[in-house]
Amino acid sequence: MIELYLNNLKDISSVAQQFLSKVEGKKKFAFYGKMGAGKTTFITAICEVLEALDVASSPTFALINEYQTLSGEIIYHIDFYRIKNSEELYDIGIEDYLYNDVYCFIEWSEKAEEIIPSDFIKVYLTEEADGIRKIQIHA
Repeated sequence: MIELYLNNLKDISSVAQQFLSKVEGKKKFAFYGKMGAGKTTFITAICEVLEALDVASSPTFALINEYQTLSGEIIYHIDFYRIKNSEELYDIGIEDYLYNDVYCFIEWSEKAEEIIPSDFIKVYLTEEADGIRKIQIHA
């Protein structure tokens, strides 16, 4: 397990760069954390470091946002928050997003953990009592 700490938002780009260097070569991530833990904010920062051409935003209502990077890579940003069961995901063809060689970041992974492939890296975000965010990476 790898731990990173985000002391304040002005350091988020640096922590996102550290994150990517620690998981070098990996592209599949399942994020866990309570509401307000910073999942969307951190994924947005990672997308910026990856040079996404669009500004990443929460896919809560769209379920899946797709971004392209300056180098032409694809990023899928998926949010399971609103799903009721994994059947809903199969109905939209979730397999097309999970089984490929592109970046994939899933928020609220615990809502459909049974469909997430085993090669996804689990990332846990927690807010400490002093407001610092702890990011635990389980490879």
